[in-house]
Amino acid sequence: MKQPQFLDDAFSLICSHLLTTFIRKHKDYGKDNILDTGEMGIIFRVNDKVNRLKNLQKNNKEPENESLEETWTDIAVYAVIAILYRKGWFQKLDLKELSK
Repeated sequence: MKQPQFLDDAFSLICSHLLTTFIRKHKDYGKDNILDTGEMGIIFRVNDKVNRLKNLQKNNKEPENESLEETWTDIAVYAVIAILYRKGWFQKLDLKELSK
């Protein structure tokens, strides 16, 4: 990632990365993993990620699998999915490239 000069540019850069991550993972998982359990399922997934962060911090451990940044990215993507879900958009809409 390039080094941004301004905070709002940095925020935008991260949001772009979140979108890329969402699309990549959505192609693998589809919608059913979210639709099967709804908002509560998203809460459990975020809780798992937060507990992972807490365990690594508490034990001062470096992760063996996904990086801490990847964990934070997953939490952020799940937060956006939750907002989309609450608006009813996640349930109704598809990715552009999948709807062609």
